[in-house]
Amino acid sequence: MAREKTTETEVVKGSKEAKRQRKKTKKEYKTRTVHSNLLYYRTKAEDNPNRHYADNKIKTTKYTLLSFLPKNLFEQFHRFANVYFVFIALLNFVPVCNAFQPELALAPVVFILSVTAIKDLWEDYRRHRSDKEINHMDCLVYSRPERQYLERFWKEVRVGDFIRLRCNEILPADVLLLSSSDPDRLVHIETATLDGETNLKQRQVVRSFLDLDCEFDPSKYRSVIECEKPNNDLARFRGYITHSSGRRDGLYKDNLLLRGCTIRNTEECVGIVIYAGHETKAMLNNNGPRYKRSKLERQMNVDVGWCVIILLVMCLFSAIGHGLWMYQYGEKRPVFDVLSPEGTHMSPVLSAIYLFLTMIIVFQVLIPISLFVSIEIVKICQVYFIHQDLELYDEETDSHLQCRALNITEDLGQMQYIFSDKTGTLTENKMVFRRCTVAGVEYSHDANARRLAMYQDVVDSEEEDCPSHGGTLPRRDSVTSHQSAAKVVLRSQSTKSHRRTGSRAEAKRASILSKHTAFSSPMEKDITPDPQLLDKVNDGGSQMDFKRFHSQSLSQMPSELTDIIDFFIALTICNTVVVSSPNQPRHKVRMRFELKSPVKTIEDFIKRFTPSRLTSSSNNSSSSSLNRSSNRGCSHLLTSPSAESTLTKLDEEPSSPVPAPPTLGTCYDGKPGSQEEVELRYEAESPDEAALVYAARAYKCSLVGRLPDQVTVEFPHLGRLSFELLHTLGFDSNRKRMSVVVRHPLTDQITVYTKGADSVIMDLITPPKFANKIHHLCFRSLYNGL
Repeated sequence: MAREKTTETEVVKGSKEAKRQRKKTKKEYKTRTVHSNLLYYRTKAEDNPNRHYADNKIKTTKYTLLSFLPKNLFEQFHRFANVYFVFIALLNFVPVCNAFQPELALAPVVFILSVTAIKDLWEDYRRHRSDKEINHMDCLVYSRPERQYLERFWKEVRVGDFIRLRCNEILPADVLLLSSSDPDRLVHIETATLDGETNLKQRQVVRSFLDLDCEFDPSKYRSVIECEKPNNDLARFRGYITHSSGRRDGLYKDNLLLRGCTIRNTEECVGIVIYAGHETKAMLNNNGPRYKRSKLERQMNVDVGWCVIILLVMCLFSAIGHGLWMYQYGEKRPVFDVLSPEGTHMSPVLSAIYLFLTMIIVFQVLIPISLFVSIEIVKICQVYFIHQDLELYDEETDSHLQCRALNITEDLGQMQYIFSDKTGTLTENKMVFRRCTVAGVEYSHDANARRLAMYQDVVDSEEEDCPSHGGTLPRRDSVTSHQSAAKVVLRSQSTKSHRRTGSRAEAKRASILSKHTAFSSPMEKDITPDPQLLDKVNDGGSQMDFKRFHSQSLSQMPSELTDIIDFFIALTICNTVVVSSPNQPRHKVRMRFELKSPVKTIEDFIKRFTPSRLTSSSNNSSSSSLNRSSNRGCSHLLTSPSAESTLTKLDEEPSSPVPAPPTLGTCYDGKPGSQEEVELRYEAESPDEAALVYAARAYKCSLVGRLPDQVTVEFPHLGRLSFELLHTLGFDSNRKRMSVVVRHPLTDQITVYTKGADSVIMDLITPPKFANKIHHLCFRSLYNGL
């Protein structure tokens, strides 16, 4: 009995173990395990656990040398006319039914199939060249033997490799974000190639790497990643990372950078490749090249079908008539009677059947084969003229229209559905600041309205002067533009920044990648302030500065001036706009000037607040900016362009007067006039947010820096004020507004600033007497088309 119980227990344990093994196998089937390739660089390829994953080489061509002929003929036979003509040509080889020389009847069919095949082959060759260009783009991949990042082709990237990406670079694969030069460990990406949205999206470094106090070293990476199998869901990513210490952290979509996205507003970031090549989410969403059929071709298939029906009716009518006519002769046969292959006379029924087939060949001209030859030639000519059309040239990107699908050129401009949205995404509405109302007082900005009207007249006149005739495309330097010189400067600065890094990959793409800014046209950026409002802003800033200097309460100020200052504070901080500058892709502002020891001498001041790149210019030029940002806790400095320019000037002119050091509070008392004006660029999730920030900057109320818990704004007479950001309530369709909770640096009070739709803001206006007046002003603005 004891032995039987033992055996039964062993069977139960064995069944449980088998279930666990099946669950484990099932789990492994649904997940992917990614190890660092650096751990296996000395081992054989068979020992690398990542060896079964796809490489990063892509192939979007439809044909190979062996599959071209059968696949192309199969696609062409989807055109009903081709099937018809081939049937007629083969029918002409039947001796009893032939009406023309068989070989001669086959020539037109072979010609039209050959022309289409050559066109498809050329189109597929263009895909091959595009694939080759993409596969041979450069990126920085960490090499274990050299212990540094080396340039590699995209096709050489493998799952488990560590890659470094810089601003304006395109992601070569799906990458798990492990490090970022951003002080908040964020990376901003543009996903226009995936979802068509040009607004920037934020991605976060994996949780366990957020508090990394030194530069990320891939050679010390020992973690293992478990994630889901490759899929085409762009909005989903699940997994976890297990460290050598046993700690496990979750992975989410905010940690994944997708192939095809562009790094924006972030100096550098490092990640490990999770999916590569055709296993990336972008490629899985690409169903591959397919044979596209235009609306004209689909309609022609229908028309050919009706023509075939008419043809069959005509042939049937002729065959029936011929059978009846032969039946009248009886045993006697006419002299012109056609004999059977055996030399005997055929019955009237069989003779009618043969005549039916013969009449199909005779009446084949009902469907003209020359029509389809002409259409193929016309399509090729259309592609040529589309490529050479000056009206389809985009001078901003220095590119002309490219026709990638040669089969559907006639569908260009044939709109079936019209989509419209209120944001102007499709119509490219210009979000321009026109007028404002503060505390019931309207400021019309008449000078700004005249400027906008003048600018629009210039644009319209230049569009009328633009030549509309065809011709070859002009050279880049010969194209005249009504756009501002800021765009040209923007592109040249972007190119210089790429060349400064010394990366061959960046220099190669500098000409095709433009800097992403919220606005680039003077129509949207250059705002003419209202004189009355500008005077009140200066007056309010001056009075606040005076009362702050004499430690007086701000409550004694006129309510009109405080309302105006609060209005511009709301414009600058109640948003998600990120600041950048020409010399620094991401504009960083420290939390506060919390000095560990008081500043006693000017040498201490310069040493304390000089950026590291100004004091370490003799160091190795290849030192990473990741190292500078990761050591941000070791120095308390302000890395804004204004501060850098001032400090550089102090270093060059030691005899010049030195500004006072910052105080220990949240306010910087340096006057804005003492610093060189530096162009700031705003990266906004929506154009209306950037429009409001640019409007505030026209009144010298500039957003100069943003951190997760702080926003820094520069005001006239007040200098730079740092608002402690306590909480942010983002805009959503339910609240229809956005709110920020901040601690005011002057009053030390907690204040809520809100912006949103008038339908919800109107109910929050106090006192109520302003509500009716503001409602009337809003209605008048709507009547004027604003």
